[in-house]
Amino acid sequence: MSAASSPRVGSVDPTKRGPPWYALRGGDGTSTPPAYAADPKYKKYTQQVEKCLNSFESVHEWADFIAFLKQLLKTLQSYQQFKEIPRKVVVSKRLAQCLNPALPNGVHQRALDVYSHVFAVLGSEGLQRDLALWSSGLFPFFEYASTAVKPTVLNLFDTNYLPLQAGLRPVMKAFILALLPGLEEETGEYFDKVLGLLDRLAGTISQSFFFQNIWLVMLTTPPARGTALTYLAKRLPPFKADEDITPIVGDDIGLMIRAFSAALEDDDLLVRRAALDILLQSLHIDGIAVKKAQEDDRAILMRAATSVVLRRDLALNRRLYAWLLGPSESNTAQVEYYKTHSLGLLSSTLRNEMFYPSQEYSQSRPFKIFISLLDKYEIGLPLTETLVYDALKSLRALLQSGTDAGDDLSMTGSTLYEAVEPHALWSRLLSVVLSDITSGQANGEGCTMVQYLLQRFHAHDEEIETIHLPVVFSAITSVITTHARDDASSFPAALNALPLLRDILEKIPQGALKSRPVLPGQAQSSQADEDAIVFAYRFYGITLQPPSVNARHSDIPFAVAFEDVVSLSSAAAKALLDGPADPSLARSQRDVLLLSLSLLDMLLSRQEDEGDVIFSVNWDPTGWLSTLLACLAQTNVAFVTVDRFITVATKIHGRTTLQPGFKLDQRVYMVPMINVLLKYLRPSYSAYHMRAVNLIWSLERLSRQPHVEAVISQSLSATQPTELQDACEAFGVLWRLTEDSTLPGVHLKVPMMTLLETLRSDDPKLRRIGETWMRCSLKSYLRVLDPILFDLFDPTIRYSPSTTELRGKQLQGFVYDRPFDQRYVNYLLETLLSVVKFGGQGFSKIARSTPISRSLYGTLLQRLQDVSATFPDATYMDIIVSQLLIRLLQSEPKPSLLPIMQPFHIVAQNLSVDLLQALVARGEVDSITLQSLESVVIQKLFFCVHTGRLDLQNKLLHLLHSVITASISEGRVAAQVERGADGISLQDSPIPRRESHAVHPLLVQTLVDGISTPSNRPLLQHWLDFIMMTVPQFKETLRAVVTPLSDCVCRQLRLALGEILEASAEGSHSDDIVSYTTDADFLMLLTTLERLTLLSMTRVAGEQPQEEDQSADRTAQESSGLLGYVSNVFSSEGTTNANEDPSLTRSSDHRCLHNAVRVLYAMWDKLNIPQDGRWGSQEESLVLIYGRAKTRTKRVLEHLFRAHSSEVLEAVVDCWHDQVLTRPDSVETSTAYDLVDVLTTSAQNAVHMLCESISCRTPGLSERTKKTTALADLSDMTLFDFLEQYMKRLEGPLALQVWNRFLQLAKDLLVSLREFRPQAFAALKCFTVLADKVSQTTALDDRRLRKDLQETYGKLLDICVLSGRAVESGSWIRRSQREALAANGRESPSPTLRAPETKVDEKNASSVSLPLPEGAKSSYGGDVTQQVNVYIASDALPSLRKFLVDSDKILAACNQIVYNIVNPALKGKARPLDLEEDVVAIIREMAKISVAVKAWRTPVAESLNDNRCFNSTAEAGEQWMPMIKSFFDTDRTALPELLGKITTAPSANIFTNREYEMLLRSLNLRRLSYVILSAEKNHFLAHLPSIQEKLVDTLRNVSAPIVQSEVYLCVRVLLCRLSPHNLSSFWPVILTELYRIFEQILDNVPGDGSEELGLILSACKLLDLLLVLQTEEFQIHQWIFITDTVDAVYRPDDWFPEALLDRLAEVVGALPAGENTVPRSAAQALTPSVPSKHMRRPILHSLRQIDSVRDLVPFFSSASITSYESVYHSGGLVDWQAVERGLLEDLFEGR
Repeated sequence: MSAASSPRVGSVDPTKRGPPWYALRGGDGTSTPPAYAADPKYKKYTQQVEKCLNSFESVHEWADFIAFLKQLLKTLQSYQQFKEIPRKVVVSKRLAQCLNPALPNGVHQRALDVYSHVFAVLGSEGLQRDLALWSSGLFPFFEYASTAVKPTVLNLFDTNYLPLQAGLRPVMKAFILALLPGLEEETGEYFDKVLGLLDRLAGTISQSFFFQNIWLVMLTTPPARGTALTYLAKRLPPFKADEDITPIVGDDIGLMIRAFSAALEDDDLLVRRAALDILLQSLHIDGIAVKKAQEDDRAILMRAATSVVLRRDLALNRRLYAWLLGPSESNTAQVEYYKTHSLGLLSSTLRNEMFYPSQEYSQSRPFKIFISLLDKYEIGLPLTETLVYDALKSLRALLQSGTDAGDDLSMTGSTLYEAVEPHALWSRLLSVVLSDITSGQANGEGCTMVQYLLQRFHAHDEEIETIHLPVVFSAITSVITTHARDDASSFPAALNALPLLRDILEKIPQGALKSRPVLPGQAQSSQADEDAIVFAYRFYGITLQPPSVNARHSDIPFAVAFEDVVSLSSAAAKALLDGPADPSLARSQRDVLLLSLSLLDMLLSRQEDEGDVIFSVNWDPTGWLSTLLACLAQTNVAFVTVDRFITVATKIHGRTTLQPGFKLDQRVYMVPMINVLLKYLRPSYSAYHMRAVNLIWSLERLSRQPHVEAVISQSLSATQPTELQDACEAFGVLWRLTEDSTLPGVHLKVPMMTLLETLRSDDPKLRRIGETWMRCSLKSYLRVLDPILFDLFDPTIRYSPSTTELRGKQLQGFVYDRPFDQRYVNYLLETLLSVVKFGGQGFSKIARSTPISRSLYGTLLQRLQDVSATFPDATYMDIIVSQLLIRLLQSEPKPSLLPIMQPFHIVAQNLSVDLLQALVARGEVDSITLQSLESVVIQKLFFCVHTGRLDLQNKLLHLLHSVITASISEGRVAAQVERGADGISLQDSPIPRRESHAVHPLLVQTLVDGISTPSNRPLLQHWLDFIMMTVPQFKETLRAVVTPLSDCVCRQLRLALGEILEASAEGSHSDDIVSYTTDADFLMLLTTLERLTLLSMTRVAGEQPQEEDQSADRTAQESSGLLGYVSNVFSSEGTTNANEDPSLTRSSDHRCLHNAVRVLYAMWDKLNIPQDGRWGSQEESLVLIYGRAKTRTKRVLEHLFRAHSSEVLEAVVDCWHDQVLTRPDSVETSTAYDLVDVLTTSAQNAVHMLCESISCRTPGLSERTKKTTALADLSDMTLFDFLEQYMKRLEGPLALQVWNRFLQLAKDLLVSLREFRPQAFAALKCFTVLADKVSQTTALDDRRLRKDLQETYGKLLDICVLSGRAVESGSWIRRSQREALAANGRESPSPTLRAPETKVDEKNASSVSLPLPEGAKSSYGGDVTQQVNVYIASDALPSLRKFLVDSDKILAACNQIVYNIVNPALKGKARPLDLEEDVVAIIREMAKISVAVKAWRTPVAESLNDNRCFNSTAEAGEQWMPMIKSFFDTDRTALPELLGKITTAPSANIFTNREYEMLLRSLNLRRLSYVILSAEKNHFLAHLPSIQEKLVDTLRNVSAPIVQSEVYLCVRVLLCRLSPHNLSSFWPVILTELYRIFEQILDNVPGDGSEELGLILSACKLLDLLLVLQTEEFQIHQWIFITDTVDAVYRPDDWFPEALLDRLAEVVGALPAGENTVPRSAAQALTPSVPSKHMRRPILHSLRQIDSVRDLVPFFSSASITSYESVYHSGGLVDWQAVERGLLEDLFEGR
């Protein structure tokens, strides 16, 4: 029958069609056609065919196949009168199986003979009707057919298929796939024959339809691309540029482009080469097809084409270059063609890929393509000019985003930077930078981009550093200077460029700034008056108009740059002087001034490197200095700018190599600079003090004139108190930070004496200023004493001895014999008295220890000898007290001289408070007066503190100290009188102890307020001195005073620490940092804290019972003399056994120590000097503060540790615990470990002390140690945690040293434990860490050590695995965590009441019945059992093989774990796999231990074989997959045993429940699917024949839908876990069964709720997966189920669906709607859409069950178009994660 007479397959009206091909038989092809229903011969014919088919079951070897085929052919030939094949579905399946490539040629030939006879019987119409049946075996066979049978196959195609003509439309793609393997060898025997068949096939429908199917083949089938390209090379005509190619290749140009893109990205080099050849032949880049294609399609083609350069194949690159450059042979024409047609698309494609990298490729891919294209100069140079900046910009963004491919990107970036031609690169970069500057962009990215390149990618490159960088540097400098001079608003842009100039200058080598480079093509460099920017434009060939600039007098780059930078700094300074209103602009101007000065500093340093070369610069030094000095006088200029200017000015001073220069040592220049520096010596600028002092002395060294002394003296002559205070503070900082070797007393004598005048001023404010200076800034009293003593020992002063009565006492004194210079002596006396008064212990120490002979003033020594005021070895104290002060205090003028010497008496009145203090200190004031005076002084102090009056506080504090001291001294004398001669006090005496001084109610509060009030900061040292001198004199009331004072000092230290940390914070500080805290503040606060802490602990040390007299009263035992009391302060460590009564007192005393250690620990942790030098100008001061404060902190901690070792160590551990709770990431980086190493002499001592602390807290161990708990709130669990982290830091030898001590602790703990307690878990963790360290040393060779390790580790592990049973209090059924939460009704554990904490043991007990201590680590308050299980999985099990070498011990430990943890967790589980994650992790880790297989195999097997196994969740099933795989790997009989359970024969037991039997079969099949899915790909390949046999047997013999559904699920798993070619023999069965199921639906649609619906859904899911995977074997068959040609999208007018799913969509969609609509979830799941990530995913992935076949209508109707679009968009990418997730959900949730 001809094609014209054959029935139309695609008629428009389906009602006019004959019955479809599937309507002629039943669902399995067994029913008789209506025409032969009454014919007995046909019935016999059918019986003969069935008999023949049944004989196939007994086929075992290839000869049996031939016999079967002979019999079948004979049977068919016997009934040729019938034009129908009975049982044709089964016949087609058997014929397809006979064409298996593994069978010999004879079988193939016999099968083809049968095919030939069948086709002759059916004719064209019958073949058209049953095309799907007979083609499914014939199409895939041609590729594997031998040479002998290929002619037969081709003849069948030629004589039977090609006559179908238009009827081949639905099978077109499959037919092409079947024929293309014949084109593999162009010289082959059948090449021309196949080529002719393809040509004729192309003419059956249309050439465009044929080519569109070729595109689909290339896109979806990689193995067929080579042969498809071979055909295209023969038949695709060359196209002209303006020729419309759509009539030939089809309307969908995008499909063609994607096909070529897939070929260009193929792994086969020959395929890529052939694709490029066709591009050159037929698809020119200037052609109308490429131009009219969508932008995305054009980008896809260019992306694929350029990817060939990554193969580094010259042949590929040559073809790509030819495609990009065009067909012309002329170089000029090629470049023009490239720029016109290719460059735009190429650059845009690479740019988009750079900025928006695809997940399919490496992020470095476009950059590597760019680098490779640079090899072709004609392509690389224009591409560089267009793309290089964007490439570097995107590269920077990717690197800064912190992607995983950072190393690859960094290496690629370096390669790109080196590969790009430097001239083109820097031309582009300069253009971008200049564009940012000229446009005024404050945040232009050009400058930051160039900075990034220089810092990240630039290596040493002579051409760049000697040619391009100097040109770019000069050009940028010239432009920003010109803009800043002409436009005041351009400073933000200049600010953006100045850091770049700094980086460029750092890269320019020495000598590169001496001359300009020679322009290309010219002999000389440039004209002398040509500006740098004009030269740069000429050098780089930039065609833009350069900005207007001034002519230059020199072409030397250094001179030009120096002029520009000087001009820029002058412009910024002038702009600041004009005072703009915009604060942001002013900030920019200040920053520009700073950076320009820094750049000028670098230029001057560079000039020093040039040697003696003289540079002539066109600048005005005087004008520049005047402008800058005027600007520096403003208050809005930061110190960094002042620092930089003075540094630059001192470098230029006197330099002869720079002409013209200037001399800086003139008063007009020096005065402004010194005044500015003095401003930065004020307290609010403590961060800059050190640098400012160094700058002042550098200016002092410039000149021989005393400019500094004169300026400071002038500043100290200010009349306003505020100005004077600022000047004194500044001078004090200068004085204090100046070294003695500089001799400040010599150089600054006038300002020193001027400052000391404030001490005797009548103005209290001025007097306070002087006192503060004396206390905080004096540094050395010798600087002041020498000049004062020299003038006081004037030989003209004469006096004689006399006797004077004072307050009823006779005092020896002196009288002056004659008048002398009273005013000057008065001046010197008051100065000296002030120095002595405020010197305190420091003055006494220096004066007492320094011999007068060490004085630097020789004339002073000579004068002392002249007046006989000195003697051998005399010290300063001897001279002052013996020879000066005593005589002066005792001297009085004669009555006749009194009117003349009146000024001396006025001074005496002003010193009345000091005289009173001296009297009180000697104990000459009675107790009543002392009490009154004490009250008045305290009240006055309290008033002064809270009113901010600072002037009287110092004297009042000294007086108060004297009063308290005198009172206690008097009380001690009285107590001694009351005692008997034997020293024992009367027990019955009611008289209170008088040596106990009562504390004034207001004293403590006054002291606390005096320290903590911010306004009292200048007097902080005085208050702290008072506390340290006075508080130790309290005895009975010591705790009431020390505790609040200690807390207050701790607070002040924290505030000071916070302030100094804020001052040292990172960031650019263009504004000054305000910071008052200095190193002196830390030192005095730390000294006070140390003294107070030791005092607080003396009560514990002093409460020991007197062993000599047990019956004595406790008050008598506590009494001791002052010497004994003070000695206890510095004792090493008192005995810690305290009585029961003072427990609360001891706790309070320990709290003081604890708080002190907390503060000290915070300082130790924070005060670390960074190594990167990021502090800038404040670095010198901060380094000084950090260093001294931390050193003092260390000394205080060491002193406290020596006195109270265990208390300090426990307090450090508690601080560490709080730190870890606040910042868990600091558990490994905490400084506590280093601190413990500093305090303890060795790691062994540290571990010993920690073990002792643990022992005294652990129940059962506390009675074994004599040590008591020092810090009650610290739990043993916290100590265990710290010990664990501390031991992690130990090296092997150190770990060996501490081994014995911790081993003893572990053994003691094991002896005391009878059931699990958290201490055992903590000990196990510590022991694991320590054992791991020890096992890395050779010490493990010791048998005894190894035995101890194994026994102790095993016992600890055995106890820990009992944790679950301990928690349950005897119940062996463990409730899961979720069940426990549900019972409590909330997520947090139910609260428990804390037991009364009356004893230390009870407080730290961690047993089953008591809650954990509140001080314990928070993690122990939760599920301890879960923590133990997690630790066993993560650490204990991996360590078993290392510690327990013996296999029996490992197995025993694992058995214990399984018995106590795993088995209870599995008991009574409704969902056996839904275990806690920690238990699953234990089984997973145990499965990695080969010797433990006997322990874990049983629970895994029982869980898998549990019929409720698949009631679990998919997440649980995924967690168990590694264990399932290990189980079947270790037990080789497990899989055959599982396969043996899959039986198909019905049970012989008549009482068997058939439904239950089918359920068991389905469960076993599902177990098989789960086992296969648990392994990796091809893992069970050896068992595939057995698996296939079971599946085929089940399909053939078990008809229950529930069982067959599991078979399709298993096939889906096999598709994902086996390579596609391994399933080739399985395809006939799969296709036939799918075909049968869908055919049955067409014949008889199942009703709603039918049991067949589950089977239909499983079959649809299998087909859905096949469409997603698009395997090569299935593509040749998929036309049976879906429309796989372009007809799926572009349907012709007369199109009618032929694919099964399209037919099902019509048939099922035409059914009336049921009562229940489609569930919303199903409707959403079936919505056809292209995945957002362009990856193929199953459509039915979220559909679990259906209630009606109508629920599948969306799948039936959208499968074809969704498959086409996914192929079109995905590029072959499969979302494997979604596929495997769907399989797991079907296994566990598809119930």
